[in-house]
Amino acid sequence: MRVLFISAEVAPFAKVGGLADVAGGLPKALVQQGIDCRVILPLYEMIVQDPRWNLKQLKARFEVRMNAEWTQSASLWEYEHEGVTHYFIGCDRWFSHAVDSSTLYQPGGDLHAFFAAAVFRACEELDWIPEILHANDWHTGFVPVLLRERGSAQWANTASVFTIHNLAYQGEFDIDALNWLDLPHHLFNYHQVEAWGRVNFLKAGMAFAEKVNTVSPTYAAQIQTREYGCALEGMTQFLADNGRLSGILNGIDTTVFNPAHDPDIQAPFSVQDLSGKSECRAALLKEVGLPHQDSAPIFGMVSRLSSQKGFDILLDAAPELFDMGAQLVVQGLGEPTIVQGYKALEARYPGQFRLLNVFDASLAQRVYAGSDAFLMPSAFEPCGLGQMIAMRYGTVPVVRQTGGLMDSVFDCLNGFTFAHKSVSELVSACRRAVDVFGDKPRWQEIQRHGMEADWGWDASAARYIYLYSQAARTRAGHVMR
Repeated sequence: MRVLFISAEVAPFAKVGGLADVAGGLPKALVQQGIDCRVILPLYEMIVQDPRWNLKQLKARFEVRMNAEWTQSASLWEYEHEGVTHYFIGCDRWFSHAVDSSTLYQPGGDLHAFFAAAVFRACEELDWIPEILHANDWHTGFVPVLLRERGSAQWANTASVFTIHNLAYQGEFDIDALNWLDLPHHLFNYHQVEAWGRVNFLKAGMAFAEKVNTVSPTYAAQIQTREYGCALEGMTQFLADNGRLSGILNGIDTTVFNPAHDPDIQAPFSVQDLSGKSECRAALLKEVGLPHQDSAPIFGMVSRLSSQKGFDILLDAAPELFDMGAQLVVQGLGEPTIVQGYKALEARYPGQFRLLNVFDASLAQRVYAGSDAFLMPSAFEPCGLGQMIAMRYGTVPVVRQTGGLMDSVFDCLNGFTFAHKSVSELVSACRRAVDVFGDKPRWQEIQRHGMEADWGWDASAARYIYLYSQAARTRAGHVMR
């Protein structure tokens, strides 16, 4: 089966969040299970300038027809990484501005419309037509639309799968957005690309794809409700009723996230020998300038600083954590008001809290490895990878029961959970963690449950292969009719 995985970000080339980790890990697992899976992404300036990547130019120039009055020149590049062929679409008009993760996503939708159109032209230039186009998140939402509305005869048997990594980000634009791709305005209706008076890229992908999935079974159920549906619960309910919506829990790349062989941490360790973790703990405290103590846990967080991730309630809960003797290390970038709140918290509790307001993948590994517990008090969490990475590093997660956190963390077995987004419930869960931390045999049992679990991609990749086969059968049925 030929599968093209389409994403705006792919680790290790360009990463902003969890989407990049999925785009880096899932295709590799698919290839290992016999699928001819290839990946396509924009050629950002950060990739061009990175000395690690010696890309091969396949096409110095090819033309991408946007509409009757607009044809955009592009280039096509290739690089094989860990057994997976990656294609890169070059276009200085948009992608040369992305010099780092903070500039990867530019405002507007025309660049994403271009990337969607360029995907088809790149495959035609390569003379490689996939059986499955696997689009991801709103940035690629018009790939399934173009497949059906503008695809030539050679694309007739190709099916599309669309994965929602976060329903809250939808890509909404005026009706003129249809003109970018010469699409008829009759598509601007409630059943296809329109939502609440705007062209909605995410809904467009959902409406036109043969199969739609999201990144955990619980989130697939939650987005059918008003609380989590982000004003698209009618669409998600319709898809579910018609057997087109599913949830597949993400995995992580267990070769990258492996404390036994991680070059970024102070000392190696494993479930069989945890001694190195104490060295990582001491090294983290030294690196961030916190005093050594081992009577209470170090709580870590590596995340985007936003209310979605629960940083609003943690700000109020933190003083009670510190009263328990705990320390807190937070790494990430995010909303300015939240950042300011945590800078003020650091000034009040200099011996117990550090804010690491940077994007640094190596530092993140050291926070995972050196912390005792990992906080994820999220308002919603489609899947979450942090809790899986943390468990891989023997760091016990404390999470709210939502989305993929419910599917991967189980109270007092491999972590601690709480139900409602409230300061009191977060404090209560943290207090239980602090209490158990004092009982070393029990704490190590919880650590081992998390470390011994299989958080790799193999099982999820098998489920994606089945989803691809379902999409292909659905498409074949349409072609026969």
